[in-house]
Amino acid sequence: MKNIQHWIALSVICFLVFSIDGTAQIKTPATSQKATVSQTVGISDIAITYSRPSVRGRKIWGTPLAHYGFQNLGFGTSTAAPWRAGADENTVITLTHDATVEGKAIKAGTYGLHVALGEDNTATIVFSNNSSSWGSYFYDEKEDALRVKVTTTEVPHTELLTYQFTAVDATSATVALQWEKKAIPFKIGFDVTSIVMDDISNKLRDQTGFNRQAWENAAQYAFRAGNMEKALEWINSAQNGWFFSQKTFANAQIKSAILNQMGKPNEAIAEIESVLDQATALEMHGYGRQLIANGNLDKAEKAFKENAKKNNNAWPTQYGLGRYYSAKGDYKTAIKYLEKALANAPNAGSKGNVQANIDKLKKGEDIN
Repeated sequence: MKNIQHWIALSVICFLVFSIDGTAQIKTPATSQKATVSQTVGISDIAITYSRPSVRGRKIWGTPLAHYGFQNLGFGTSTAAPWRAGADENTVITLTHDATVEGKAIKAGTYGLHVALGEDNTATIVFSNNSSSWGSYFYDEKEDALRVKVTTTEVPHTELLTYQFTAVDATSATVALQWEKKAIPFKIGFDVTSIVMDDISNKLRDQTGFNRQAWENAAQYAFRAGNMEKALEWINSAQNGWFFSQKTFANAQIKSAILNQMGKPNEAIAEIESVLDQATALEMHGYGRQLIANGNLDKAEKAFKENAKKNNNAWPTQYGLGRYYSAKGDYKTAIKYLEKALANAPNAGSKGNVQANIDKLKKGEDIN
């Protein structure tokens, strides 16, 4: 009986041992630990994943740690490999949209990132279509997606190899590899307006497009981007033709601004006047200010007076009349209306703004 039990126990142990996957790996900390750095430009993302070796008092540049040019590293299939731009497996860069690097075009995608260092403060950044190999030991020039040449700079000592976004603006970001006392910067740019316009066009075809406000927001972006034809198309969809469409004072204001920018001032005014009965006191006030800005004082007077009549001389309507008389140069009458607005303003912030404009008028300054 004991022999049978022993045999069963041994069989169970053998089953457990041999059923373990022979390729299983024990996970332990890497000497050069991984990091990921990312940056958004417009609606596009740049992400770099890399391993971070330390200097540890060693000479870095022109050594096996970060060799110059393209060399045979004595391992793998490459006979002319650049530096891996990090440690261990490929340093990887991902671009979510088509981009430029130092002005040269590159498609959206994930790339192996390498650097061929020069001995003259230059470096060649290499984007490889192979992003899954170990280091640069299997680098193949035929897999290059892009090469760009840059100038390196000297920086304060950086112990851990670091990728850092050193400059960002509306359409580009400069990323720099920094290690020891050297920085290797390169600039990545995006055609943000085209990317956003394409993204909006696609989104308006899915669930997002079943919402009037989405079309209004799209029209506003196209207006700011200078694409008046598309802006007009999208605001017209917000107002007419779909189950969600509705003409409101808010979207009429958007359309009016578009028409005005297209050189159609009469159509712009007619668009707003068609929805004036829907306007709140503040919306009418804003319309009057727009008329003042466009130099149309007669229509501004009418708008402000109608606003005061419709809204029982509420404080914003008095404020508006003060702005109208200020635009005419009649500061005495303007002060009279602003003092009425001051007495009825609902909070300290509003009172402070009105008082500041009264002070300007008393100094003989226009408040528009």
